[in-house]
Amino acid sequence: MKSHPGGMEHTRRMLALAALPEGARVLDMGAGAGESVQLMRSLGLDAVGIDLEASFDAVLSQCAFFVSGDRAGALREARRLLRPGGLLLLSDVFFEEPTALLRAAGFEILKAEDMTHGWREYYLEALWRGEDCGCELPRGRCCYWLLIGRKD
Repeated sequence: MKSHPGGMEHTRRMLALAALPEGARVLDMGAGAGESVQLMRSLGLDAVGIDLEASFDAVLSQCAFFVSGDRAGALREARRLLRPGGLLLLSDVFFEEPTALLRAAGFEILKAEDMTHGWREYYLEALWRGEDCGCELPRGRCCYWLLIGRKD
């Protein structure tokens, strides 16, 4: 099967029935080649598509895996979405050895750079301004890494 029953007319009908406001953020799960995403964007929606197949050349994540609460699960999901040889571009807070975590998820490490010093300055400045970090930090050695991994 290449599409879904009713094709784009069905998609248009669903969108009309939903009466989404212009600019609404919509995720198309199983976006395939992206026809529905293109349609929604043409209608003024902020549409993003994720395909169930391994179809992305790269996944970018900055400061999101830690706050997900399941970094190992997020890594598995990123790997699932990547094509063979696809790249994960990740920078985040870690309380464990990050390269081992990526290797366990099936990534070859291409670049691993400890950026803890810069993150500490950023974090302390945010605390000084009274900003909430939005998460509970566990006890232990905290570090911040920039990592680039390739799907094995």
